[in-house]
Amino acid sequence: MDAGGAVVGGHSDQLLVEADGSTRTLILNRPKQLNVLSHAMIKGLRRCFTTYEKDDGVKLLIMKGTGRAFCAGGDVAAGVQSIYNESWKWGADFFRDQYLLNYIIATYIKPQVSLLTGIVMGGGAGVSLHGRFRVATDNTVFAMPETALGLFPDVGASYFLSRLPGFYGEYVALAGARLDGAEMLACGLATHFVPSHKMLLLEESLKKVDTSNSFCVCSTIDQFAQQPSLKQKSYLNRLEIINKCFSKRTVEEIISSLEQVASNLADEWAAETIQYLKKASPTSLKISLRSIREGRTQTVGECLQREYRMVCHVIRGDFSRDFFEGFRAILVDKDKNPKWMPPRLEQVHDEAVEEYFSRIDDPQWEDLNLPPRHSHGIIFDSKL
Repeated sequence: MDAGGAVVGGHSDQLLVEADGSTRTLILNRPKQLNVLSHAMIKGLRRCFTTYEKDDGVKLLIMKGTGRAFCAGGDVAAGVQSIYNESWKWGADFFRDQYLLNYIIATYIKPQVSLLTGIVMGGGAGVSLHGRFRVATDNTVFAMPETALGLFPDVGASYFLSRLPGFYGEYVALAGARLDGAEMLACGLATHFVPSHKMLLLEESLKKVDTSNSFCVCSTIDQFAQQPSLKQKSYLNRLEIINKCFSKRTVEEIISSLEQVASNLADEWAAETIQYLKKASPTSLKISLRSIREGRTQTVGECLQREYRMVCHVIRGDFSRDFFEGFRAILVDKDKNPKWMPPRLEQVHDEAVEEYFSRIDDPQWEDLNLPPRHSHGIIFDSKL
């Protein structure tokens, strides 16, 4: 592979690789689609990570996106089409490959630096936040908006969101909260903040780092990093209220706690959060809350295995077809008016929620088998 941007596998223009000495830069290259991950890109990334781990000539991996996004998620549109045209098995294969990639990244021996320019959502978080270094900047926008789509924050989000300060992870997961670069750094999702005008200089310096020593990589990034201050209206300044509301046992109690806050304080934030939760899929909210709570005590591998069961239930439509309805309302017809079934939280019974966490009774289905690896995921360090 040469520094001119060699390509990897089929649909190869979607993933570019640049080689500079012992550094490999993986470039997500679907700018018109905000670099959403196709199945080909996921397979290409897996091949790269697997090959480079064994290659002594490769010491550092950089990941970035072309254009105005790092990566806005997985290619849901292609997934839903394939499930319609072929079967739920296609979706199961897509998510299996994606979660295996997330696991390899989370347990990777060599340092990975993700340059989080622009939008980082869903699957984009999965290929970056599990890595050792996550560099946010002044135009970074992070969110996990899955509950509005009839899905749940996956790609190991129940691992990394459950490790945020207090009950901030529950808030981010359920309310699809958007975080900027300073907030990502403060809560521990990012390891560094580098102003966008210094990102190219940082990249050039990283390409000269001829070592896998994390301290050396870290000190290289430190030369360009800053400590940005949180905006006054940052949700992190409301952590006390967020903890009070989002620590409640059920989604219904969370909403009623927020309603109490909204009635006592003329607080726009509480009203907006309630509005979002009331528009989101009731089924998604309930399984997301339980997923984050279970994630707190699980390894990254256990989180991914459980999320795989959950996502297979979602794409099979065993209890609810909200995923397909969310796709229709948000991405196809764009009427932004999904008709969720069941439509109300109290109609999503505990037994139904329980179903999402169970094995799937189908001879064609099997649990996510993770390869034996050395490490068990990284530590998230909150700077609050």
